[in-house]
Amino acid sequence: MTVRTRIAPSPTGDPHLGTAYIALFNQCFARQHGGQFILRIEDTDQQRSTASSERDILSALRWLGLEWQEGPDVGGPYAPYRQSERKDEYRAFAEQLVAQGDAFYCFRLPEELERIREERRAAGLVPGIKGDLALPDAEVQRRLAAGEPCVIRMKVPDEGVCVVEDMLRGTIEIDWSQVDCQILLKSDGMPTYHLANVVDDHRMAITHVIRGEEWINSAPKHQLLYRYFGWQQPVFCHMPLLRNPDKSKLSKRKNPTSINFYERMGFLPEAVTNYLGRMGWSMPEEQEKFSLAEMEAAFDIQRVSLGGPIFDVEKLRWLNGLWIREELSDGQFMDRVQQWWLNREQLAAVVPHVKSRVDVFSDIVPRAGFMLSGMLPLSPEDFSHKTLDQEQVLRVLQFSLWRLEAQRDWSKDNIFADIKGLAKAMDLKLGDFMHPIFVAIAGTPNSWSVMDSMALLGPDMSRARLRHGLEVLGGFSKKQTKKVEKEFAALTAQ
Repeated sequence: MTVRTRIAPSPTGDPHLGTAYIALFNQCFARQHGGQFILRIEDTDQQRSTASSERDILSALRWLGLEWQEGPDVGGPYAPYRQSERKDEYRAFAEQLVAQGDAFYCFRLPEELERIREERRAAGLVPGIKGDLALPDAEVQRRLAAGEPCVIRMKVPDEGVCVVEDMLRGTIEIDWSQVDCQILLKSDGMPTYHLANVVDDHRMAITHVIRGEEWINSAPKHQLLYRYFGWQQPVFCHMPLLRNPDKSKLSKRKNPTSINFYERMGFLPEAVTNYLGRMGWSMPEEQEKFSLAEMEAAFDIQRVSLGGPIFDVEKLRWLNGLWIREELSDGQFMDRVQQWWLNREQLAAVVPHVKSRVDVFSDIVPRAGFMLSGMLPLSPEDFSHKTLDQEQVLRVLQFSLWRLEAQRDWSKDNIFADIKGLAKAMDLKLGDFMHPIFVAIAGTPNSWSVMDSMALLGPDMSRARLRHGLEVLGGFSKKQTKKVEKEFAALTAQ
């Protein structure tokens, strides 16, 4: 048997460190066994999936040094490698399950489903969608013929225990009463992750599914689907989740999570990959600095520790410093700096903004230094404004951050539309509204267009600087955040 592993990111946002972490361990496991590592795109969420996000994911993973033998960009014997291109195939499998009696057409309306959840809650049961949901065959056929919208749900046992064998965790037991009747095919004909994931893993001959532990509760559904189809189930392995220094799940609100951020900050890709390799795993002799090739040569997945690995940016900075000092000659250092930012393509975007503001070349750094920096050295006093008080400044930064986190098409025009809309909704003059954003992004209100700056810095660095501005000002408490979230929802609903 040839070992085949995969990573299957959804192109719905910025390329995430968690994706790279799981991809790294999948690649190392496949290499250890002389197998293949595959990348496929799980774009069943058609409303949120974008081509630009897919490009970002592929570019970011390649920047880290990861390589896949099959994928949407390189092809392979199991193409296509995008789920949206296999839509008809999923429908056929879902309908096969209906014909077998292992799934059913569900016509329940949202209000009916909510009533079912409430009834189960009241009865002390897990509030999932279970129970007597199917209609008599004659009624199903009548509704199908009438074109009524429906989904296809899988049937799930009500009683007993599902036993899942995990390569790292051994035997996991989950009561079937906790597993809902999962939708397999949505009313628009697109599959959910659960159906598409199982079908794709089978059709692409995946032998080992190495994924994050957040998927443990979904394992019974996947195991059941393999049984319904009569297919050989791959080996499951659920990796521990990356954690913030406070032990909470890694999140962008507490740690930069986009790979693009680390590239923009000037980290070496070798150092980032090295650090991800240390997340819950160690080399046989506990060495801290190692290359991807060294990790692959020494890899043993049984050395993974199930305790949540802590992703600490300061420790990553320390490791990156080791790589710079120990691995780069002076010439290589200069080459890397040039590749990072001082190349013609990157510089060309900045020149039109800085050229009109300098008299001599030595003016460039004072005028454009913020474009080459990471987090700016700000103080609360920098945000002082003659019209806005600190509460208003905090709201401007927080609302702008939330609005821009939802922006998927990052461009000057779209950023301006978001900012202008918020200023209007908050009944603030645009110039006043822009002041704290200028300070957070450029370190001063006296810079060129902050829209241009954010477009050039990119979404990851721009959002990180807005978060940094909030931190400098102390941010909102947990209690205040709930109130502010409601205010933001009301504003953006207008």
